[in-house]
Amino acid sequence: MKVCILTSVHPCFDVRIFHKEARTLVNAGYDVTLIVQHTKNVIVDGVKIIALPKPKNRFFRIFGTTCQVFMLALKQRADIYHFHDPELLPIGILLKILRETKVIYDVHEDVSKQILSKYWIPKLLRGLISVLFNLFENLLSKKFDYIITATVNIRNKFKIGKAIDIKNYPIVDSNFQIIHSYNKNKYTIIYVGGLERIRGIKEIVRALEFVNPKYNVTLKLLGEFSEKSFVKEVKNLKGWDKTYFLGYVSYREIYKYLEKVNIGLVCFLPAPNHIFSMPNKLFEYMAAGLPIVTSNFPLWKKIVEVNKCGLTVNPLNPKEIAKAVEWLIEHPDEAEKMGANGRKAVLEKYNWEKESKKLLKLYEDIQKK
Repeated sequence: MKVCILTSVHPCFDVRIFHKEARTLVNAGYDVTLIVQHTKNVIVDGVKIIALPKPKNRFFRIFGTTCQVFMLALKQRADIYHFHDPELLPIGILLKILRETKVIYDVHEDVSKQILSKYWIPKLLRGLISVLFNLFENLLSKKFDYIITATVNIRNKFKIGKAIDIKNYPIVDSNFQIIHSYNKNKYTIIYVGGLERIRGIKEIVRALEFVNPKYNVTLKLLGEFSEKSFVKEVKNLKGWDKTYFLGYVSYREIYKYLEKVNIGLVCFLPAPNHIFSMPNKLFEYMAAGLPIVTSNFPLWKKIVEVNKCGLTVNPLNPKEIAKAVEWLIEHPDEAEKMGANGRKAVLEKYNWEKESKKLLKLYEDIQKK
């Protein structure tokens, strides 16, 4: 059974697309090809990668790269096409019509809500564009064989029985081990992911200003900035002096950093798309046995409180973030227990091994149609 996975937006080794879904399908015996931005055609972990050139900008990606994706996808003559980006919706429809094959739409984000916070879209147009995209997405999605979503909330948007949520939980196989090693006289907090204004990076860095200096707290930032102007803004904050900016780190290396820090932070701002999201980094911190400090969104608060794995704060208040960090430092036994509780929860329920079974069952079902 030949599967062709398509993405015009995500990087080649995207955690959900490559490490989780593509590798799971290969291990189950599927012939998997991934059309994605990369430097060359290559086979990695059994996945055949067909390289797309990196577009000059967003315009060339939407109107140029998507056409390249379509032409390359046609040549594959796959039994199942599995695409990951909303800009590929028309491509999915064309493949369905021209190839008369199975097509899966994998939805990572609630894009109609995400549009409301896009800095590059004029504010006056965001509401209208959001409504129009929502109508467009729902109309086209009815033509596909299955819709996969990253959260239950996104799944509920699609009023069709063929939608299923496959959550973005971390990979924790039988060899997964964490060995903590850090200086007890120095405390390090960490954030891993996109370094964007809307993800509360400014507030996290500012929080360092309000943490008592006697605790010698530093912040490690792992990820890439998307706005040049925002980089300058963050670097001018007082807390930047206590921040180590490490840039992009591959998925395979992240846990090496998580082993050497004390607290994991994910303090997204209350944007419409964030309230019901379930960021992978939240569960990666838990998997690493770290106590976490998260935004006090109802869904996140429930996860933290039910599993007793951290503290929730108002993400708009740097002083409150600082206070939570200080509490965890001042209560080491409780912090250690929170970390252990989080790790136990991931090993038992919040892991890709459980979610991957849903993916394979979907593929089995789609072949019977």
